Amino acid sequence: MNPDTLDCFNKFFQKGLDMSKIKKVLKDLGFYDKGIYRDYIFIIIGSFIMALGISVFLVNAKVVPGGVTGLAMAIHYLSGNQLPVGLMLWIFNIPLFIWGVIELGKQFGVRTFVGFTLSSFFIDLLRGRVPGLHHIRLHENPMVLSMMEKDFLLLVVAGGVLLGVGLGIIFKFKGTTAGVDVIAAIARKRWGIKPGQAFMIIDSMVITLAGIIIHTKNLAGDRPALTLVFYAFLLVFVSARIVDVIIEGFDYASSAMIISSQPGKISKVITDDLDRGGTALTGRGLYTNQQREVLYTVLSTKEIRGLVDQVKAIDPQAFIIVNNVHEVLGEGFRLRV
Repeated sequence: MNPDTLDCFNKFFQKGLDMSKIKKVLKDLGFYDKGIYRDYIFIIIGSFIMALGISVFLVNAKVVPGGVTGLAMAIHYLSGNQLPVGLMLWIFNIPLFIWGVIELGKQFGVRTFVGFTLSSFFIDLLRGRVPGLHHIRLHENPMVLSMMEKDFLLLVVAGGVLLGVGLGIIFKFKGTTAGVDVIAAIARKRWGIKPGQAFMIIDSMVITLAGIIIHTKNLAGDRPALTLVFYAFLLVFVSARIVDVIIEGFDYASSAMIISSQPGKISKVITDDLDRGGTALTGRGLYTNQQREVLYTVLSTKEIRGLVDQVKAIDPQAFIIVNNVHEVLGEGFRLRV
């Protein structure tokens, strides 16, 4: 390469590529976060396990898991199985993803896009709906077909467990699959609707719609459509419990004690973003001899991860102590059984 050409390339890259801006974009997207690559590996694994449960065990069983996935399955049945479940899931999630980014910011960013895109792809891959890979049809495995005929309950439970494990892994490593997660977060922000209520309302509507479609198109086979609806609610319960265990372990609540130079901002995160209460205690540093507020709060174990991330974003030097809590008696927590 002659010197003039080399000089042109150097000028182009110097003017056209501002490395500081590129690094800022990558930092905003989280690519410099600690453990980011580990998180993406587990999001990929979780997406595959989730897709395995849906594509292999649930689609042909006509048992829908609610949410956007259930809606995609309902459209699949309505089209006479012509429209692939994964493709419909991805299409439905795109506007929800954009809405989430606009309303909620970058937390519904790259990880969410990766989560719902991979799960959509894996669902169609495992059902042989990806061009050039039609031979991959795990739902036609003899074991699955035998369970469909002889042990339908085990089939549904297996699908629910795989769905719950996959979703739990995705959530544990700070990913989401868009869908109802976005709607629930926006409903909480705009109208103060609790996420659990939003999930229950949307899941019930989707399962009922799928049941109507299955009944009107005579897709239920030997089982009444109403029976499949009951199985769907069982599926939602099983998968939700598995998600909780994956994320929280067997401890249902945690307490956090936070010592920071920004107690006001952190208090707003606890009360406004997490919709929880807390107590501000007065403390004194033994080394500095300075008076400082010590914040104490009790959250579900699922919420603790989000609190720690937000506290570190506000004050990287904050001192946080997290403990498992055996039982909490008070508003916002269920009795331990």
